[in-house]
Amino acid sequence: MEHNPSSSSRTDRKTIERNRRNQMKVLYSKLNSLVPQQSSREVTSLTDQLDEAAKYIKKLQTSLEKMKEKKHSLMGTERGNMMSSTSTSAFSSGVSSMGVKSPQIEIRQMGLALEIVLITGLDFQFMFNETIRVLHEEGVDIVNASFSVVEDTVFHTIHSQIGESAMMDPEAAARISERLNKFIDEASA
Repeated sequence: MEHNPSSSSRTDRKTIERNRRNQMKVLYSKLNSLVPQQSSREVTSLTDQLDEAAKYIKKLQTSLEKMKEKKHSLMGTERGNMMSSTSTSAFSSGVSSMGVKSPQIEIRQMGLALEIVLITGLDFQFMFNETIRVLHEEGVDIVNASFSVVEDTVFHTIHSQIGESAMMDPEAAARISERLNKFIDEASA
């Protein structure tokens, strides 16, 4: 029995084409699963499915553009409100002319306990890590740390206790306060 090279080549092409069609069906199915389906139970043709997907993508793009415009509009409004308001808050001095908060820190000592309130903008997240690092270097034990985000301002609260190694040093709390304030001042300059 002779082997016909054109027959084997034809079979290879058929197999390759069948695999390509199967892969396309899988991809069409994935695309169709991402598009919200209409309530009708009728089977839609492939061209109709692709048309629906294209319309849906265009609708999402339009919606995204509208949301971006709204965000920019709100950001401009909020910054305008922040710049014009004259709050008597202890931290209001941290609002710059751009409307972005520069970092603020408040340290309270109650016996061996320290409460640190760090207020930053979203761009100053690294300051929390640095504050924790300074506290550890000074031998302070972190009891609790939490944060909350209000618009573009992050409020960090750290409850800590002066450790045994720092207890012997009466100036420990003052030194910690000085280091943290110096760090905040340098970072916001």
